[in-house]
Amino acid sequence: MPNALKRMLLGRPIHTNEAGHQRLSNPVALAVFSSDALSSVAYATEEILLALAIAGAGALGIAWPISVAIATLLVIVAFSYRQTIKAYPSGGGAYIVAKENLGDLPGLVAGGALLVDYVLTVAVSVSAGTAALTSALPAAMPYKVWIAVGLVLVLAVMNLRGVKESGAFFAGPTFFFVAMLGLTIVVGLFRQFLGGGIPVTPHVFPVEQGVAAAGLSLFLVMKAFASGCTAMTGVEAIANGVQAFKQPEAVNARRTLTWMAGILLFLFLGTSALATLSHVTPYVTLVGGQPETVETIISQLARGIYGTGVLYYLLQAGTALILVLAANTSYADFPRLGSFMAGDGYLPKALRDRGSRLVYSNGMILLTAMSILLLVVFGGETSRLIPLYAIGVFASFTLSQSGMVVHWWRNREPNWHGSMFVNGLGAVTTFVVLIVIATAKFTSGAWIVLLLIPILVAYFEWVKRAYVRAAARVALPADEELEFSYRSHNAMHNHVVLLFSTIDRRLVRAVQYARTIKADVIEGLFVDVTGDKAEAIRAEWERLELGYKLTIIESPYREIIDPIRDYICAIPRPTHDHVVTVILPEFVPETRAEFFLHDQTSFWIKSALFDLPGVILADVPYHTEEYLSEHPAPCSPRDGAPGE
Repeated sequence: MPNALKRMLLGRPIHTNEAGHQRLSNPVALAVFSSDALSSVAYATEEILLALAIAGAGALGIAWPISVAIATLLVIVAFSYRQTIKAYPSGGGAYIVAKENLGDLPGLVAGGALLVDYVLTVAVSVSAGTAALTSALPAAMPYKVWIAVGLVLVLAVMNLRGVKESGAFFAGPTFFFVAMLGLTIVVGLFRQFLGGGIPVTPHVFPVEQGVAAAGLSLFLVMKAFASGCTAMTGVEAIANGVQAFKQPEAVNARRTLTWMAGILLFLFLGTSALATLSHVTPYVTLVGGQPETVETIISQLARGIYGTGVLYYLLQAGTALILVLAANTSYADFPRLGSFMAGDGYLPKALRDRGSRLVYSNGMILLTAMSILLLVVFGGETSRLIPLYAIGVFASFTLSQSGMVVHWWRNREPNWHGSMFVNGLGAVTTFVVLIVIATAKFTSGAWIVLLLIPILVAYFEWVKRAYVRAAARVALPADEELEFSYRSHNAMHNHVVLLFSTIDRRLVRAVQYARTIKADVIEGLFVDVTGDKAEAIRAEWERLELGYKLTIIESPYREIIDPIRDYICAIPRPTHDHVVTVILPEFVPETRAEFFLHDQTSFWIKSALFDLPGVILADVPYHTEEYLSEHPAPCSPRDGAPGE
């Protein structure tokens, strides 16, 4: 983007030396890395009830024991990741732990699973936030996809501004949601215990009578448990981002993880308790055979507790905000994981680089594009995205905890028996849950993720091999003479081709440049696509007395690219010492607005010639203002350059 616009949106560039000042305090880190996990309580209980509602209202009471089972699993996983942070104070993401302890392939599976899950986190969180918004404002329902896409773009811009700045921005909404939902749970439970109850409107779940008559089954309970396990997503985020904390990093990260787990337990179990005690039922409708949420469970509970007063709208606003901002966890971890994998050669190297605000901006842009694609394809509907969710994160849970078991066994550090038991318990339980989720959600869309992860692993391996091959081809030999040393007695032979479409000041400038090059042959090349320009071009060339050969290619089919490529390929190159230099004179518009008014053929010519061996491309830009003034035009600093 233009530098002025970039600086307006993202702020001034941050110097590399300021990286240490971008570390996060524990409260801000809690908002950055825990927003995904904390926000999941807004839909985890609802997903349990949606799965159970197929069996009728009588089955909804099973939601409470299912919630307790998920809470127990949360405690196990949280303690397991405390152990991971202790062992990997520099950042113990599933990719690193699995790769170092189990091998490259398990590491790639963990990395691919997490990348998929982070993209889904953005899509699910934003779609759920949009659902909370449309629950309070039903008139906005037809525009939910556009609203969701707009929210993702806002999130992307905020995160591109930098971790510290975006974290401070997101901290307020996160703690506001925790306070409002916590207040709602306390007030709701207080009313229940006083005997007043929470008045909610019963809704009939829109399924065929034959389906509802099937009753409660083990498979249905498994599906409800799998859906509720979305409350577990994001638990690993703190372990992935240890280095974002202030010193001592590992101590602060473990402390923040404990706070996150405690808050999440209270909010999740509190919401499930309220839903069970009040006998609230999902309010959905069928659109195209698919369930679509009309009003969320939290919205129904809040209406029963507060009515439609200020507190109701404050809770809905807080819920919408936290659900949207939950995607910030992915913006914190997806680019970081991408940079780790790119550093190991498994992803394009562009993902390894930090942008002007000391964040991995290329990774953030990729995450934004993939999330928007998912939102558009699935219509911004949370229930359609949920079946794809949680598989990736539980796969990474299992591999990470299994890797930690191997770590403790190999290193035998103090108290390693207890640590290995905790991580082993975490590995077993998360593996069992992974099987349950994959089985229960397979036909609902989980097969997409199960197919996508192997495809990603194959892509990672292909990228690695491509980089290894490229490095081998360009490596300087350490045990033999360099090529230019033992062949230095052979001077390089250079055949220069001046490529032009008309004879004007651009060509004159290109000729001036060509005369500075040591060349065996300099010739002009013109492609006549109209069939009536050859004589005029030849006459003008001779009038200027340039002293170089002119070649004119007749192109009766009006092709430009292929005739040029064929001609360049036909120039003899008897040895590697012979090269062909193609000079392209180009006009530089005075303003960016004029850029697309000029011929872009040179771009496609360069693209076609770039992969030809022994061919060197040289652009000679012609700046009008430089030659119309008495003195050369100075090079001015770009807009928004540091130090201005």
